[in-house]
Amino acid sequence: MFFGRDDKRDAQKRGSTVPLLPLRDIIVFPHMVVPLFVGREKSIAALKDAMAHKGPDDKAVILLAAQKKAKTNDPTAEDIFHFGTIGHVIQLLPLPDGTVKVLVEGVRRAKVKRFMPNDAFFMVEVEEVEEQSEKSVELEALVRSVHSVFEAFVKLNKRIPPEMLMQVASIDDPARLADTIVAHLSLKLNDKQALLETESPAKRLEKLYELMQGEIEILQVEKKIRTRVKKQMEKTQKEYYLNEQMQAIQKELGERDEFKNEIQEIEEKLKNKRMSKEATLKVKKELKKLRMMSPMSAEATVVRNYIDWIISLPWYEETQDRLDVVEAERVLNEDHYGLKRPKERILEYLAVQQLVKKLKGPVLCFVGPPGVGKTSLARSIARATGRKFVRLSLGGVRDEAEIRGHRRTYIGAMPGKLIQSLKKAGSNNPVFLLDEIDKMSTDFRGDPSAALLEVLDPEQNHNFNDHYLDLDYDLSKVMFICTANTMHNIPGPLQDRMEVIRIAGYTEPEKLNIARRYLIPKEQEANGLADMKIDVTNEALRTIIHRYTRESGVRSLEREIGGVYRKIARDILKNGKRDIVVDRKQLMKYLGTPRFRYGVAEREDQVGIVTGLAWTEMGGEILTTEATVMPGKGKLIITGKLGEVMQESAQAAMSYVRSRAERFGIDRKMFENYDIHVHLPEGAIPKDGPSAGVTMCTALVSALTRVPVRKDVAMTGEITLRGRVLPIGGLKEKTLAAHRAGIKTVLIPKANKKDLKDIPKKIRAQLRIVPVEFVDDVLREALALEKPEEFGRRADATKNSDAAGALPAPAPASA
Repeated sequence: MFFGRDDKRDAQKRGSTVPLLPLRDIIVFPHMVVPLFVGREKSIAALKDAMAHKGPDDKAVILLAAQKKAKTNDPTAEDIFHFGTIGHVIQLLPLPDGTVKVLVEGVRRAKVKRFMPNDAFFMVEVEEVEEQSEKSVELEALVRSVHSVFEAFVKLNKRIPPEMLMQVASIDDPARLADTIVAHLSLKLNDKQALLETESPAKRLEKLYELMQGEIEILQVEKKIRTRVKKQMEKTQKEYYLNEQMQAIQKELGERDEFKNEIQEIEEKLKNKRMSKEATLKVKKELKKLRMMSPMSAEATVVRNYIDWIISLPWYEETQDRLDVVEAERVLNEDHYGLKRPKERILEYLAVQQLVKKLKGPVLCFVGPPGVGKTSLARSIARATGRKFVRLSLGGVRDEAEIRGHRRTYIGAMPGKLIQSLKKAGSNNPVFLLDEIDKMSTDFRGDPSAALLEVLDPEQNHNFNDHYLDLDYDLSKVMFICTANTMHNIPGPLQDRMEVIRIAGYTEPEKLNIARRYLIPKEQEANGLADMKIDVTNEALRTIIHRYTRESGVRSLEREIGGVYRKIARDILKNGKRDIVVDRKQLMKYLGTPRFRYGVAEREDQVGIVTGLAWTEMGGEILTTEATVMPGKGKLIITGKLGEVMQESAQAAMSYVRSRAERFGIDRKMFENYDIHVHLPEGAIPKDGPSAGVTMCTALVSALTRVPVRKDVAMTGEITLRGRVLPIGGLKEKTLAAHRAGIKTVLIPKANKKDLKDIPKKIRAQLRIVPVEFVDDVLREALALEKPEEFGRRADATKNSDAAGALPAPAPASA
């Protein structure tokens, strides 16, 4: 049993056995009276045991030791510090909820020697620690310093009552002084435990001095923060009050405080914005004018808008180009199949940019039929180069101000679409797509295509001047890409400023690849069938291409594939089928009756019927030309909704045939006694162009000579009155149409041999392509003659003569 402090020393040395009360988040020091609330069963049992076995001085003794972790509900011997304070239980009060309120007083330090075996509560054998009595000048100085620091601490810490300062000032004992002060400090548990375990009063005071200095520094910083916050609040309140007064005054005067704030905001933006020297001076000048204006005036609104536009433009903000050619090629191939030339041009630009570091942005023009991927290729180029993408549709634009902007004198004036798009992009080097540049038109408001001459000229667009801004803006870093379906609607000067890249229609193998790689996965996912096994056969895809679409691109093909997948989705929900194979028969069921007649070659050789080749915006087509002879008065009848150029080609073909009638074995009386009718079927479709000249000439010769035309021959070319075959455009599309129709031989102008490289090798290998220079060569190839090499031989001698079709020279005059 524990003995009191006044008992014999030998009893203290023997130690004593006392119950232990584990404490959470609190350490009790000697000379400290603390109220505790005890709720754990073991702790209540320890208190009861202490009260049951009081010491000789009739005081219940207990060891007060802290837990290492406060959250531990059922601590073991390892979870409790082995250094604590022996305390007396002054008062014990059971509470209605089963807990106990106890008032304890710390007496002296003690060490736990060992834990005694006891399941009901902790019983420990302790050895109390004797307080060392030290006296020295240094210790006296330390006591005074601690007194002084504690006084400073109390002045800063408002939570400690001033009476405490008087109580501490009367303590001279170093040990008691340290234990009294530490009880009032907000220290961490480990710091307090370290002070409790420090046996030397001098060392304890040193540690306490150091900890108090740290606390004083923290309190001083807190005081500064509080003072600053208070001043700020006072300032804010003062400003709020003054602003409210100012608002009231300005309201009376009809002005707004926002006007002043707006000007300040503009000034701040101007400081942080990097612009051209001209633009900066212009903004400062306009800002000076704005300060002198009434904020309610219409002119002030105009000036504010003008300044906002100038400041918001990306004068020098630009994105970093991704110059990795290999990565760019991967991105372009990932997004689009084929399109070799446009991809090569972009990779060339990136390669040169990497070497030169500063290069003017190219101006490219993709020309091709709808649906071949011109617009999406421009978007892909932006992704490959790491630039922003901006698209401006020029279809139907009639007003020059759409490009150059309106002058500020007009009400509601704005910059042009170019400047607006650059503001939207937030970069001065985006990929800028001018879509449908061939669809612009002209009226009384000006010619927008003429306004684009400066924009698309790399030598001029570094100082493009918008009418609204009236400032030079650098467009040289912009990569301009234009798209068009045809070139003939684009003015010549504008064509001269662009690098034209023709994108031809896709071949059947290319369409199959695009459908397999891009369209089918896209539509399958879009229709919620990504996890289904759906097999669309190549035969079914070819049927869609031939019988349900008529286009050079793949837009209609995508729509039809989407229609198939929608029908499949309905079938899956209705019948529960998971694995579906779409063949030609199933396709017809889904898409219904085919919409288009698949152009095929004639089944037999016929008189006056020739297979021609035509180019349309949808790609190449075969164009049958028919000619027939009937009794009449020598008229030439031309039908089929033909344009002027095609009608003139028919007249030229007729003149050429009449000039060579004898050589072709045609009786001249036929031109007087018979009418000749030339017709191009599908009369509701407009047709024009000179490339049907050789077709009509061959049809006329066949009809007049009654020699059939070979069914497996198709042709294209313009003719002259001398019988020459001139070059034409769209050779690739026309050749693809011939291949699609099952034609074996294609006659092309000799001058078009250079264009054969654009035709896929597989297509060239399956066709016999014959370059021709004269109509006679065409007739020998096209007409089903027994001896074609002899046809029109008499004309060979005059091929190189300008008067090749002239009549024989008259007989010499008689003497």
